[in-house]
Amino acid sequence: MKKLLSILLIFAFISIDAKAQEYPDALSLKEIFHEPFIPGIRASFSHFSPDGKTIYYRWSDSTSSEMDLYQVGLSGKNHKTAPDDIIGNYELSPDGDHLLYNEGGDLVLADANFENKRVIVASKGYDYNPVWNKEGTKFAFVQNGDIWISGIEEAYIKQITIRRGDQPGYSIVGWANDKLVLSQWDSSDYETYYFPEYAGRLVDPGESRRGIPSRIISVAPIDSGEVKVVMEHKGYVNADVSASGNYLALDATDPPQKNRTMTVYDLQDMSSTVVFEDSTDGWLYGTNMAFAPETDKLMLQSERDGWNHIYTVDPDGSNFTQHTFGKFDIPWASWIDGRYIAMATSEMDPGEIQLYKLDIIRNNRTKLTSEVGHRRDFRMGPNRRYIVYSKTYFNEPFDLYVVDTVIPQREIKLTNTVPESFYDYDWQKEDYVRFTGRDGETELSMSVLRPERRNPNGNPVVVFVHGAGSLQNVYKGWSNNYWREYMFHQFLNEQGYYVIEVDYRHSTGYGRKFREDVTNWMGKYETQDIEDGLAFLADNYDMADTSRVGIYGGSYGGFMALYAVGVSPEHFDAAAGLRSVTNWENYYYANPGYTLPRLGTPEADSANYARSSPVTYADSLEQPVILLHGLIDSNVGFQDAVHYIERLVQSGNEEFEMMMYPTERHSFRDEDAWYDEYRRIYEFFEKHLK
Repeated sequence: MKKLLSILLIFAFISIDAKAQEYPDALSLKEIFHEPFIPGIRASFSHFSPDGKTIYYRWSDSTSSEMDLYQVGLSGKNHKTAPDDIIGNYELSPDGDHLLYNEGGDLVLADANFENKRVIVASKGYDYNPVWNKEGTKFAFVQNGDIWISGIEEAYIKQITIRRGDQPGYSIVGWANDKLVLSQWDSSDYETYYFPEYAGRLVDPGESRRGIPSRIISVAPIDSGEVKVVMEHKGYVNADVSASGNYLALDATDPPQKNRTMTVYDLQDMSSTVVFEDSTDGWLYGTNMAFAPETDKLMLQSERDGWNHIYTVDPDGSNFTQHTFGKFDIPWASWIDGRYIAMATSEMDPGEIQLYKLDIIRNNRTKLTSEVGHRRDFRMGPNRRYIVYSKTYFNEPFDLYVVDTVIPQREIKLTNTVPESFYDYDWQKEDYVRFTGRDGETELSMSVLRPERRNPNGNPVVVFVHGAGSLQNVYKGWSNNYWREYMFHQFLNEQGYYVIEVDYRHSTGYGRKFREDVTNWMGKYETQDIEDGLAFLADNYDMADTSRVGIYGGSYGGFMALYAVGVSPEHFDAAAGLRSVTNWENYYYANPGYTLPRLGTPEADSANYARSSPVTYADSLEQPVILLHGLIDSNVGFQDAVHYIERLVQSGNEEFEMMMYPTERHSFRDEDAWYDEYRRIYEFFEKHLK
C-alpha cells in the first residue's frame, strides 16, 4: 500500500517532478559530486504573485545546476513551468490594484494582473527601485543614484536629491507622508586588497575594496527637496518608517557589534527618543526590528536575557514589553497585523523549528505547525496571511511548504523536488544526541552516523566541523549548507567510519553565552566541545575507536581542523583543512566585519590573534595534515595556505599534503574540483586512520 501511495504521489507531480534515474545501491564519490545530483536540486523561493495566491520558485527538474522558474498554487496544486515573461521584481500599490516594475531601464505601470501596462518614466538613465506613497498617488524612484518622484494620475517628474562629486548614491527607505527617508552607504575609507587570478593569459591582480561602511540616513521633504541628515553612523543601521508615516526608527550597532541603540524620531518636529539599548562583551546577533503594518507599535528582537526573544515598544519609549521567555531562540519573526506576530521558535528542541502566532495583547500563542522537522527561509505573503518556507527531516531533503496563519495546523507541501531514485539508497539515519560538556553546564548537540559493518577491533572516527562559526548545522534534517558533505559522510559510513558533528560553542541557536564564549580566543572552546563529543562517543558507542580520529571542515571548519590537530594531537590523528583560515590577521584586513567583533584588532589585541591562529602552532605540528584551497578565493585568501605551508616547510615538517585549485573561489563551482577535493580527503583518511 505504501508503494502504491508513492506511485500516486509521483503522478500527482508528474508535470514537473524530477526525472527518475538509475543508481546502484552503494554510493560512489563521483556520483555524490557530479550531475545529475542524487538528492536533486532544492527549490529556491523566488516571489509571490501580486494576489498572493501563487508562488514562484527556481528549480531544476533534471537534477542539474541549470535552474528554471516554476509556479504552484498555495493548495499545492497546479504545478507548472512559469511563463518566460513573468515579472518577479515589482512594487504593489497600497490598494493592491496596480504595480510598478522596471523594464529595459524604464518604469512601467500596470494593473495587478500585469495588463494595461504603460511606460510611466523613461529617461536616458536607468530608473529603478520604485516605492509608492501611502495613498498610492505618487512614487519615488532612483535614477543614477539620485531620488526622483512622479505621479500616477498627473504626469510630472521631480528631482529630490542632487549628488555632488563622489558622494555615495541614495536608496529609498520609505515614505513618511510628504517626506522621504533616504539611505546612503559610504565606503570611501575602504582599503584595497588583492586576490590574484592566474588561470588567464596574464595575471589579473584581483583588486577588491574591503572595510566597514558608514550609513547615512536622511529625510527629504518632497516640496523643498532639502535633504537633512538624521544620522551618520559607522557600523550597521536598520531603518523603518511607521505605518502612519509619523515615526522613523533607527537601530544602530557599532563596528565591533557590541553596542546597540534604537532611536525613534518624531518626523513632525524631529525630536528623538532612545527606546532600547543593549550591549555585550561578545557580539550582537539576531537584531530584527520593524513597525507593525497598521500601527506605530515597534517590534524588536534581542538576546538581552540570554536568548533571542520578542519585545514591543511604543514610539515614545513607553509600554516596553517582553513577549516570549525561555531557553530557546526565535530565528524569525514578522508582523501579521497590528496585534499578531508570526514567529519561528526552537522551544521544542534546538534541532526542531516550529511556527507560532503570537497575540501581543493577551500574550498567548497559537501553534501553526506540529510535525517534527527543521524549518527555515520564511517568506510572508503580500496579504500577510500565508508563510512559505523550506522544511526537512532526517534524510528528507528540503522542500517548500506553506501554512495559513488564520487556519493553523494545515501545513501544505508545495513542491516535490526529491527524485524517487534518491530513496533507492540505504541512507543511514543519524543519531541526534544532546549531552553536557566537561563544565557540567554547557549543553551540546551532536549527530552520529555509525557504520553498519562494525569491526570487532573498533572503527575509526571522522569529525566534520561546520563552517561560518556562527551557524547551526546539527538539527533534525538534511543539511542545507552541506548537502554534499552529508552524502560524503554516508559514503564514509559505508567504508566503516563513524562520522560525528558537534555544534560547538560559537554556533547559533543556543543562546548568547553559548555563541559568545569564544570571544577573544577562537578555537579553544570549540575544540573542547568536539573533544567532549568524542568522549561521549567513546562512552556510548562500543565500536567507535577514538584512538583513530580524523577531523575535517571548510572555511571556519578548515580553521578548526588545523587548530584542533595543532593544539590537541592526543585527540586528533589527522586533519584536512579546506579553504582554511590559518592566520586571523589576514582575515581581519579582508573581512573586518567578521573578525573585529570576535577578536578585536591585530594592533590592540595581538594576543587574541596569535592564540587563535593555526599558523602559531604549525612549528610543533605532530600529526599529518592536508590543505585544499581555491587559488582565487576572495573570502579566505590563498595567502593563508601559503603562510601555513611555509611555516611547515621551515620547521622541517614532511607530514603534509597540499592541493590548490586554480579557478575555484571560496565556494567551489566545478563538479570535478569538488570530486577531486573529497577524493583526496577520503584517501588521506584511509592512509592515516586505517
